[in-house]
Amino acid sequence: VAMETVSLEHQIQSVHRHIAFLKKEQMELLHALHLEILRLQKHCSELTHDLEMKELEARQQEVLDRELEEKCRVMEAQLQEKEKDNLELRKELQHKEMLVAALRSSLRNKERRFLEQLKRRSHRVTILDTELQKQTEAAAYLS
Repeated sequence: VAMETVSLEHQIQSVHRHIAFLKKEQMELLHALHLEILRLQKHCSELTHDLEMKELEARQQEVLDRELEEKCRVMEAQLQEKEKDNLELRKELQHKEMLVAALRSSLRNKERRFLEQLKRRSHRVTILDTELQKQTEAAAYLS
């Protein structure tokens, strides 16, 4: 009976050692799990922060995009207005160029008529001058 008691005490001590070992292992495992949870929470916080920053940047970019689109619409409207003005100015320029061409043609015609008239008058002056000379000579002869 004494031997059985000693053997039973050894078994109890062995069970206590195993329990102590398992408690130690469980504590180490719980500590490691706690550290992993903290690391994951930190990583999750960082990812959440990154996501919030990206969402903020995306909202800001959307605002900028809308502002740029509005500026583009305004600029396109201004461009269309300028193109319309340019078209009107081109038409006006074309009309004025036609007027200038007509005035030049009229001026050339007037110049040609003037030169023809000048030529005729010059010829007439020459004829009259010749007649005057003849009459002067005749008057001188008669005198």
